[in-house]
Amino acid sequence: MSEQKKNSPRLDLPIAGMTCAACATRIEKVLNRLPGVMASVNLASERAQVALSPGTSSPQEVVAAIAKAGFSVPQQTTELAIEGMTCAACSTRLEKLLNRLPGVEAVVNLATERATLRHTPGMVDPALLLATVERAGFVGRLADNRCRNEEKAKKIAAEQAELRRFWMAAALTLPLAAQMLTMFDVGGGQAHPDLLPRWLQLALATPVQFWLGWRFYAGAWKALRGGGANMDLLVALGTSMAYGFSLFVTVSGAAHLHVYFEASAAVITLVLLGKLLEARAKARTTDAIEALVRLQPKTARVERDGRLIELDAALLIPGDIFVVRAGENLPVDGEVIDGASTVNEAMLTGESMPVAKEPGARVFAATANGEGMLRCRASGVGEHTLLAGIIRMVAEAQGSKAPVQRLADRISAIFVPIVCAIALCTLLGWWAFGGDFSVALINAVAVLVIACPCALGLATPTAIMVATGQGATAGILIKNAEALERAEKISVLAVDKTGTLTRGEPVLTDLLPLAVSADEALTLAAALEQGSEHPLAKAILQHAQASQLTLPALTQFRALPGRGVEGRVGERLLRLAAPSEFVAMSLPRDQIAKLQRTGKTVVILAERGPGGSNAESNQADSERALALLAIADPLRSTSRAAVTRLKGMGIRVVMLTGDHAATAAAIANEAGIEEFRAGILPGDKAAAVNTLKSGGTVVAMVGDGINDAPALAAADVSFAIGAGSDAAIEAADVTLVRGDLNGIADAILLSRATLRKIRQNLFSAFIYNVLGIPLAALGMLNPVIAGAAMAMSSVSVVTNSLLLKRWHAGRS
Repeated sequence: MSEQKKNSPRLDLPIAGMTCAACATRIEKVLNRLPGVMASVNLASERAQVALSPGTSSPQEVVAAIAKAGFSVPQQTTELAIEGMTCAACSTRLEKLLNRLPGVEAVVNLATERATLRHTPGMVDPALLLATVERAGFVGRLADNRCRNEEKAKKIAAEQAELRRFWMAAALTLPLAAQMLTMFDVGGGQAHPDLLPRWLQLALATPVQFWLGWRFYAGAWKALRGGGANMDLLVALGTSMAYGFSLFVTVSGAAHLHVYFEASAAVITLVLLGKLLEARAKARTTDAIEALVRLQPKTARVERDGRLIELDAALLIPGDIFVVRAGENLPVDGEVIDGASTVNEAMLTGESMPVAKEPGARVFAATANGEGMLRCRASGVGEHTLLAGIIRMVAEAQGSKAPVQRLADRISAIFVPIVCAIALCTLLGWWAFGGDFSVALINAVAVLVIACPCALGLATPTAIMVATGQGATAGILIKNAEALERAEKISVLAVDKTGTLTRGEPVLTDLLPLAVSADEALTLAAALEQGSEHPLAKAILQHAQASQLTLPALTQFRALPGRGVEGRVGERLLRLAAPSEFVAMSLPRDQIAKLQRTGKTVVILAERGPGGSNAESNQADSERALALLAIADPLRSTSRAAVTRLKGMGIRVVMLTGDHAATAAAIANEAGIEEFRAGILPGDKAAAVNTLKSGGTVVAMVGDGINDAPALAAADVSFAIGAGSDAAIEAADVTLVRGDLNGIADAILLSRATLRKIRQNLFSAFIYNVLGIPLAALGMLNPVIAGAAMAMSSVSVVTNSLLLKRWHAGRS
């Protein structure tokens, strides 16, 4: 029995949703009812330890039982670095094998050489994932930020090894290449004269074929063993046919037949050159993320026991006090507590103008301090800095797969077997109808060599990698490739008003006393707003603080979403709400309308008498108006120009706001927006977005607050202003680090430029094979020329993607 327990499979599952010991007990009971299951649930660690008897319940049944009990096992993301992939067929085959594992969703990216996997913990472990990669014929290892430098060193070493291999292959192939000059002097089926003895050609070609070209045999064998086929198989088959035939002719002494040692050696050399150039070009696609990584300072000056000491920046914890001298980069995110300076935040926002910093201002890791000294309190350290978040988001986007790539993936999965069939038909056809086996052989070799699907696999991911990197340097963080692709099709942009079109920093501009003095009205209004986090509340509180008023205590506070606030200040029951909430009350309506026409938000401070006990009572005899307050949120200086730019791109801009129609009209007019929806409650914004989506229109939404999150989720493409709430940023597809609507225009233009490059890449990859394979099958392509063309096709695709580096924010 103890031996059986020892050999039982064990699961260690995280559990989400537990709130008390009763939850843990309930899950334990549910799991222990399953046949062959022994479970122990720990509330403190929020994990379940599950032992399974062989041949009884499966891990899937355990996870399903947890879900049935009302809890969940959160999905886990694992990233693997993959070595050995050579073409699109490799990445497609590996992706297919990984997706066959229980509960695994895998995306394999050829350009980044990464596999990103979402899976249920406990159902698969890293060992199984790595074993699956190895079974497919590749080498995999767990990837994280710490291994980035190690990977870079390995890539540099691999590139140097590739360079050495290429030069050795070139040195051995160059004498053989001279043979090709004699091929143009001979017609018919006669053998061309040999400039080099055939035994010397054999001696030169053999190390190229089996030593320097061994990687193609190894890759082909691994692919076949994994149940697929790839580029290595095409190169190995083609060159082996040319080399094997030439070896037979040389050994048998058949002087009347051609030998093709120069073809087999030249093809391998040219493919090696193509791989070298491709690796160098691909390395440049990650320049943006590498530049971000290099910005992170290694050390920080930290206050400890009253003195400054220099520490590794990774050792800082939230709350530490650190000092940044003039000209230094900030080591972590924090808040200025002493000193004044300007900070260059261009590396995060793309904005070149320095930003003034004084006590209370937020600062970010890797930004460059100007002429002053700052003393700051750490708030975000390690993986929790804004810079780390940007690096993480860019890396995730670069590893994601755009929908446009699916066609290329489907084609590459069946491409190599079809090419092998075409090559066999070419060989048999030319041999049967031409009667010359050597001509038939060389044409079949040309088919195999010209058809390598590398360019097809690199067309989309290289463009995505460059685009997301360029976006990051401009303060545009794209969550995934799918969002980048959809952004091109945006035709309607729904814009939140507060904090998006406006600065999100409202100020109290007018206070009209009605039944109390101005100071008393401001004191009561500010006291009531102490319980609110709304931007309008902050405006009233800031004005009261500037007036140095002492605020009484607040009790029984209640926020009424979209309708205002109420509470008890001292002995007085007060309510602060829009004029529309006081329909029966006598108010200076003309004054209110005048203020609203100038774009100001008007609120009424009212006191409830004995007759009105709650917010539903609007009776004139139970409530009286104490004062009228007008608050203005100035338009961002860039909003009007950004709206004009968006409209010039053919995008219809619609403003959504909960404000009164007159206020909304004033702000919309100032921003240059013709269409707006006013009086929309926070919960109705998503419905407004869905209405705009009717008829198949692609709608984008931009917002900055928690109340914008549902609308952002409902939109086809969503943008969050970076200074906004975490909920908005989490729900959005694209985050604008800089609070500027021009970022949306830039993101759409970047999307259009990227999709244009992807289409160019896919067209050139497809047309290359569509034209190349028939030409080779018809005997119109020499294998060496085919090999050179194949090598250059991949390089041209990557180089075309690199042209996206010319894209810069702010260009129309």
